[in-house]
Amino acid sequence: MFFGICLLPTFVLAQNDSIIKRKELTKKELRKLKKDQKRKLQQGVYNPLSPSKAAFYSAIFPGAGQIYNKKYWKAPIVWGALAIPVYYYQINNSDYKRFRNAYKLRKNGLVDEFTVNGVEIVSTETLETAQEQLRENRDFSILSGIILYILQIVEASVNAHLMQFNTDDSLTIRPTIIQDPIRIDAPVVGLNLKFNF
Repeated sequence: MFFGICLLPTFVLAQNDSIIKRKELTKKELRKLKKDQKRKLQQGVYNPLSPSKAAFYSAIFPGAGQIYNKKYWKAPIVWGALAIPVYYYQINNSDYKRFRNAYKLRKNGLVDEFTVNGVEIVSTETLETAQEQLRENRDFSILSGIILYILQIVEASVNAHLMQFNTDDSLTIRPTIIQDPIRIDAPVVGLNLKFNF
């Protein structure tokens, strides 16, 4: 009995020490555990409305879907890509109007901007050809602007879809070459996929 009474405080102190050590370890690793849990929750949460929101924001204002997806560097690219067809549309449209007005004035027997001192610098056929070419360029600028507008909507939606997939390092494919010891003289080429979960 004396032996039991002597060992009782040792067991109690040993248990208290382990609890204190466990609490100290928890305090030190609490931040790391919270970050890991937050990362796992973010990877595991699937939001089915995220792609449609990104597409909607991109349709309302180009580049807003990319900002919604937190891909801020893509928004200036979208704006620059859409600014190019707008710029060429304005240039081609103003030149088309110049040649169209000159053609109309010449057909009515009036002096146009391409007639200097009664001499036609540009022929009537050239005015017609220039109008057709500038109209085609203007229409192509509109078409390319519409295509880029649709592509940026699709890109925002697809990016929102792909952001929800688990891209952990354990999901990588590691190709390896395995030699067949039976067929050393005639090598065989094959593909071996190994999935680790």
